[in-house]
Amino acid sequence: MTTPPAPPTTARALTPTPTRPLSLSRTTATATRVLRQLSHDPRTIALLMLIPCVMLFLLRYVFDGSPRTFDNIGASLLGVFPLITMFLVTSIATLRERTSGTLERLLAMPLGKGDLIAGYALAFGALAIVQSALATALAVWFLGLDVTGSPWLLLLVALLDALLGTALGLFVSAFAASEFQAVQFMPAVIFPQLLLCGLFTPRDNMHPALEAVSDVLPMSYAVDGMNEVLRHTDMTATFVRDALIVAGCALLVLALGAATLKRRTA
Repeated sequence: MTTPPAPPTTARALTPTPTRPLSLSRTTATATRVLRQLSHDPRTIALLMLIPCVMLFLLRYVFDGSPRTFDNIGASLLGVFPLITMFLVTSIATLRERTSGTLERLLAMPLGKGDLIAGYALAFGALAIVQSALATALAVWFLGLDVTGSPWLLLLVALLDALLGTALGLFVSAFAASEFQAVQFMPAVIFPQLLLCGLFTPRDNMHPALEAVSDVLPMSYAVDGMNEVLRHTDMTATFVRDALIVAGCALLVLALGAATLKRRTA
């Protein structure tokens, strides 16, 4: 009686080893690698750190004859500018990892999608802290932005906005096939929020349909949170609500980014 041949021993090796959804060591290693790569790209560092400051500086002297106007919109833009720059840089940097094949090689290692997304969020979050601190310090102590509340609350909202921009950039990079396409997502993702967030007119003055849409956009709550700091000396319940909504949206988008991250290259 003939004994059936044993299955090849290499079959076990073809089965991927299950990995934990999130590991602190793998996440920090990913963040360190991203920061090391960015340190060799001074133009990206300049974009992240200087562009929001330059925009605020220009805005202050555009309204040089009406400083009150700068006070009214400067705080809101203090959160909008970091969100936009972090969105652009993060989406392009993540897409570059995919198109170069780096992402595929990383995910072939014992590295989960959650580790990769969290590592990127940690790295760009560290840059967002520096970016937000520079922009807030410039606006409050150099450009004379007059706020009733604490500048530290402004910094908190600016940081949350930058993290939200990072999360949105990571998310949309999964749907772009090139860096040009990643930039094209900006009009679709950022511009509608910019128009409906209450920066140009109070949201309750909009058409009811547009007001309903603005109620579900995270940038609306970022602007509302900045306005709370602008008008109140103490932390209000509305400010806490707005900050929690922005933070929750950032976490939700990061989770969606991990779920939609593809192993194959574009």
